[in-house]
Amino acid sequence: MKVLAMAAAITLASGTTAATADTVAQDDPFLWLEDWHGEKSMAWVEAENARTVNVLQNDPNYPSMVKDAIAIATATDRIPMPSLIGGRIYNFWRDAAHPQGIWRHTSASEYAQASPRWTTALDLDALSKAEAKKWVWKGATCLEPDERRCLISLSDGGEDATDIREFDLATGAFVKGGFALSTSKQGVDWVDADTLIASRDWGEGTLTASGYPFVVKTLKRGAPLSDATEVFRGAKEDVGVWPAVLNDGAGNRAVILVRSRTFFENDYILVTPQGVRKLPLPAKSTLSGMIAGRVILKTSEPWRSGGVNVPTGSAVAISLDDLRAERTLVPQILFAPGARQSVEQVATTRDHVILATTDNVRGRAAVLTPTATGWTSTALTLPDNASIGIAAASDRDNAAYLSVTGFLQPTTLWQIDAAKPAPVQVKALPARFDASGLVVEQFEASSTDGTKIPYFIVHREGMARDGSTPTIMTAYGGFEVSYTPSYSALIGKLWLERGGSFVIANIRGGGEFGPAWHQAGLKTKRQIIYDDFAAVGQDIFARKLSSPKKFGIFGGSNGGLLMGVEFNQHPELWNAVVIQVPLLDMLRFEQIAAGPSWVDEYGSVSVPEEKAFLKTISPYHNVVKGKAYPEPYIWTTTKDDRVGPQHARKFAARLKDYGIPYLFYEDTAGGHSGDADIEQSARLKAMEMVYFTRKLVDGK
Repeated sequence: MKVLAMAAAITLASGTTAATADTVAQDDPFLWLEDWHGEKSMAWVEAENARTVNVLQNDPNYPSMVKDAIAIATATDRIPMPSLIGGRIYNFWRDAAHPQGIWRHTSASEYAQASPRWTTALDLDALSKAEAKKWVWKGATCLEPDERRCLISLSDGGEDATDIREFDLATGAFVKGGFALSTSKQGVDWVDADTLIASRDWGEGTLTASGYPFVVKTLKRGAPLSDATEVFRGAKEDVGVWPAVLNDGAGNRAVILVRSRTFFENDYILVTPQGVRKLPLPAKSTLSGMIAGRVILKTSEPWRSGGVNVPTGSAVAISLDDLRAERTLVPQILFAPGARQSVEQVATTRDHVILATTDNVRGRAAVLTPTATGWTSTALTLPDNASIGIAAASDRDNAAYLSVTGFLQPTTLWQIDAAKPAPVQVKALPARFDASGLVVEQFEASSTDGTKIPYFIVHREGMARDGSTPTIMTAYGGFEVSYTPSYSALIGKLWLERGGSFVIANIRGGGEFGPAWHQAGLKTKRQIIYDDFAAVGQDIFARKLSSPKKFGIFGGSNGGLLMGVEFNQHPELWNAVVIQVPLLDMLRFEQIAAGPSWVDEYGSVSVPEEKAFLKTISPYHNVVKGKAYPEPYIWTTTKDDRVGPQHARKFAARLKDYGIPYLFYEDTAGGHSGDADIEQSARLKAMEMVYFTRKLVDGK
């Protein structure tokens, strides 16, 4: 799910909502499992884990699968993905010797070598040992333009809540007496060398119902948090408020607050010495950077300003001077997508904008350059039938790195000079699985309303089209998140190499075809997302690429909700279902972890029409006693402070109560992503693949 610019929806502040939630709770026999770290809840988790570990980790396939997964995760010939900071290449790296990871740097020239020499800036394993914590890297925010001082974000065990500390890149150490912000879900940036602007937990009454901050203050060097000066206060009904300091290579700087009233609707507030002022920008839009005094914006709704009509999903540029002077904004359209296109990423260099887009779920990239009369665009020549991502860019110069990846193409890294863009491949991931004899096809399925839903399938060339091939399928279907082709070494090694097929379904709710593709499945329109997914499965069976007995599905977070719905609505279509870190109780999701922030996506039980719909899809409430279901594997993490493990626990408990077979596992670390360290992520993937092998290959 989106973490920053986090517009979520109306929170549970009204009396009507609270009363409705109380009524739902009274009818919930497993409400006690919502006690996050309670003794009784954790005892239940321990017992469930023991049973599942006994089944999956004692399976004959597990030792080789977990060995392969760890080998892939710890391989030293992975691509060290770059960040451009202070004229150096920085990289966060984990391997067998550094399971928590090290933050390290090298020069650009050295990075281009096959085996660069690295200097360690911060060793998280050593820090974790010294402080008796399991620190998980959450990134760095560095002070421009010199980028010597950085704010390091660290999470205890993988939670979204972080500790923030000031780090000096020149000395390679935390700054003694420097900025230090204690654990909170928080957003922090630099105003200047001695001033931070921060939204965080400032004390009682400063967090929204979603658990995010809505009070923004400035903090001076050497001052305690209690002396911070309030700059802006949103409302408890907001999702949250976050600072965003925009800089460009020409020395322009703008301090902007992003007030997320809902998950998808933002107010943008300019901070000036004279005070704060709301900017006339579209609510459904995302700030993407700044270049030469032009603010770059990606829109998710139609916008008309200054006589210019901006189509939904466009990338546009707006004059910073016009924003400051309160003049009418005249947006310049950088890219307006067609019906089957979308803008995936936008990045700025010193003098240019880089766009990564998709065309029918295939990656494209271009460099755009401002001129006296508008913008020029230069398409980049990169491998086709792949996904293209912007790995790194900086406003110090025009250097940037792009990643290219496909189902059977190991990821490659390309360097460009945006001033004269001719991509040069500088890194390539070695093949992690034997792709010989494998092919990728793209088909379309007809959903219940006739819409064509594209999907990719990776399978063995010449396989028997008799429905006998074990196949696994995934999708996300929410929050305008696109699911594009990528090289998955683990799926390749643990599944494709062993004879299975793999499918990605580009269902509605995602962003593959822009905002309209997402908005087609919002709130009470959401059933179409689930129909799309089922339609893809049925199309696969009609083509005899697989069959229900040989078919499994998996997904996490919002994709976990998708799996729960499909488990209930179409149990006859799947023989294996993996439900990862899921939402499953859709009548109480607003009461759990960051649930209130997603009302704009799902709806709210406080609205009668939306509650009625949520009741029809809520996996927890639609399990039927005595009905035949595939045995699902449900996993979550105790440290997940975004979705929360409560959903998965309660769903498993209901299955147990109804006598329906299931497997449940809750890892005690890892947060929402389940990757507190290398061993954890490898273990979780190996357990999934053992489960799929048992169900779809061995017939257990």
